[in-house]
Amino acid sequence: MSEKVILLVEDNPDDVTLTLRALKKNDLLNEVIVARDGVEALDYLFCNGKYANRSPEALPELILLDLKLPKVDGLEVLAQIRANVRTHLLPVVILTSSNEQCDIISGYELGVNSYIRKPVDFEQFVEAVRQLGLYWLVLNQVSSQLTL
Repeated sequence: MSEKVILLVEDNPDDVTLTLRALKKNDLLNEVIVARDGVEALDYLFCNGKYANRSPEALPELILLDLKLPKVDGLEVLAQIRANVRTHLLPVVILTSSNEQCDIISGYELGVNSYIRKPVDFEQFVEAVRQLGLYWLVLNQVSSQLTL
């Protein structure tokens, strides 16, 4: 399972640490690429900027996307992922503290696979990450089209 890369798009260092701890606590030992803003996430996915030498065929198995990001917000990142033929099928889970109905609706209108509000309690957060990992990295079947 460790060959399945997770792209974590999160600007809050505490939430990055919390997510990485929750993954480790659940024995989800996947490589995690952390993008700290929307531009960095798009650069990683589309092999621009500091990721210009990255192989475009090496796509993440799962994207965990926060909404409130600097430079380019999460909904715009999602829109660009869905607009590109190479990335439009990638599983994207919005993992955010926002419980605003407009964010939930916009996320689904743009094609998010799942919308999860971050639990405040650490143990609840660990459980949410366990379930995310179990479903998206173990049970979910990915199309071979994603590796083209």
